[in-house]
Amino acid sequence: MKGQTGFVVVAKRPFRGLFQAIARWQTLHHERRLLATLSDAALKDIGLSRADVERETHRHFWEDPLRK
Repeated sequence: MKGQTGFVVVAKRPFRGLFQAIARWQTLHHERRLLATLSDAALKDIGLSRADVERETHRHFWEDPLRK
C-alpha cells in the first residue's frame, strides 16, 4: 500500500511462551527433587544447609527465582 511504513506481525507460534513456561516448571520441579536427595556433605560443598533445601523444596513449582 502506498505510504505504508510498517507491517503486521502474525504470531506463528501463539503458545510458545506457555510451552516454555511449562518446560521451565518441570525443570524446576526436577532440580528441587534432586537437591533434596543430596547428602549433607554435598550440600556443604555447594554452600547450602538442610534448612535452605527444605525451604526450596517447599516452594511452588511456578516460583522461579531466576524468572526464566
